Amino acid sequence: MIKTLKGVKEFVGLEEVTKLDFLLMLFAEVLGTFLLVFIGCASCITWITAKSPSVLHIAFTFGLAVASLAQVLGPISGCHVNPAVSFGLMLSGNCSFLKTVSYIICQCCGAIAGSAVLKLMLPTEIETANSLGSTTLGAGITAGQGVVMEGIITFLLVLVVHAVTDPKRTDVKGWAPLAIGLTISAAHMAAVPLTGSSMNPARTLGPDVVRGEFSNWWVYWVGPLVGGGMAGVVYRMGLRSNREDDEGSYDF
Repeated sequence: MIKTLKGVKEFVGLEEVTKLDFLLMLFAEVLGTFLLVFIGCASCITWITAKSPSVLHIAFTFGLAVASLAQVLGPISGCHVNPAVSFGLMLSGNCSFLKTVSYIICQCCGAIAGSAVLKLMLPTEIETANSLGSTTLGAGITAGQGVVMEGIITFLLVLVVHAVTDPKRTDVKGWAPLAIGLTISAAHMAAVPLTGSSMNPARTLGPDVVRGEFSNWWVYWVGPLVGGGMAGVVYRMGLRSNREDDEGSYDF
């Protein structure tokens, strides 16, 4: 009974969120998501009609932005900057319920602020033509296909996040930001033409709220949250490092 109550207490995380340091963590999530959406969505803007940003350009902007933010904010809040990441970490037991909810709220606020500031930076005609870098389904892509694609790429992202932050994995120390950034770049290169490669509900929410348009918005919540949640469960059940014997591994 005592063990059960302790487990419930840790899952809820009331003690954690009442500490003063938690405010700094929340600020880090707001700031991180603000910068991610502002910089990432800015890379999607077409300034010359005949010369739109390439998929490679967008992919590396988002990937490098997250890698940079993870290097700075990782030690403070974990630099989730993504509701799907927080949700996946909660299901794997690495993030309490109240912390997850608080993070998601802050991430959404940061994303909306990032989109709002980006809108102020752009001439009206440029902003209107580019939809603030909002994510949309590609030509011929159904909502169901979009959910599956977003789920798969977010599954990969959250799986990598778990792997590189696993305290028992000594082979990845110091490489977490780069690994996560490259994962995001790879996913963008694959999915930008299909769904815009959101893999982050807050990243999609920001431009949608500022523009006041919510076309297929649920695709970019359901897909990433299901994919991220599945990654958290899968990693906890069978992929996390718990072996003493490293024989036959790729831990160089």
